[in-house]
Amino acid sequence: MTAHDQIAKDVAENDVVLYMKGTPVFPQCGFSAAAVQILSNLGVKYKAVDVLQDPDVRQGIKEFSNWPTIPQLYVKGEFVGGCDILREMYESDELGPFLTGKGVALETA
Repeated sequence: MTAHDQIAKDVAENDVVLYMKGTPVFPQCGFSAAAVQILSNLGVKYKAVDVLQDPDVRQGIKEFSNWPTIPQLYVKGEFVGGCDILREMYESDELGPFLTGKGVALETA
């Protein structure tokens, strides 16, 4: 399976996918850490893909989305954006309604 096929499969089979550097427990860059924090604050369940584990996926996700940076968030198969876009949506209270509008459950405390 090519990296592109794996990315397409992950995005299709998971409601929310975060392509990041590192893992949610041990993010390897500040932007990935910020994205994890935002999703955690909202109580979003998501699949995390560590691009540092596979150079083909690391390059492939940039080509798949035509977006040059990581992290990248996908919701219901749609590319949402990177850290800055997530932060802007979160701070303006748009991200939660966007996710629930897509049918993603939020487990806020």
